[in-house]
Amino acid sequence: MPHSYFTTIRNYLLELGYEIHHENGASNLLVVSRPEFGIDHLVLGCGEPLLIMEQYLLELPAPNCDIYQRLLQKNRDIIHGAFVLDESGLKVIYRDTLQLDFLDRAALEAVLNSLALVLSEFGDELIEFSHLGSGD
Repeated sequence: MPHSYFTTIRNYLLELGYEIHHENGASNLLVVSRPEFGIDHLVLGCGEPLLIMEQYLLELPAPNCDIYQRLLQKNRDIIHGAFVLDESGLKVIYRDTLQLDFLDRAALEAVLNSLALVLSEFGDELIEFSHLGSGD
């Protein structure tokens, strides 16, 4: 992948006020935060042709169909990205992808703002999910 994508995304993040915790140009990986938006250790991977963004949100104590249903319902309201589960079905992650060829600062900012919005609107419920037991 051309180094310019990584550098461009890094520059956009700095312009948007994000703190870079980790960067690895060789693996095209960035980890950033913006605590005032609730964004903490968001991982951005530049794997041509896509920019993949993931933020771990919480781990469920047990599989729970009611929580899975609520996450899927909330996905409908999210402007960019979605809630996903890892392979275990217990870790809830926010994930979005963008095409690198068409990526500009406004598109990246829109995704980051969408994540911040969903965290502000749905954060209390997400926290509640992490404390609920199995409810299948």
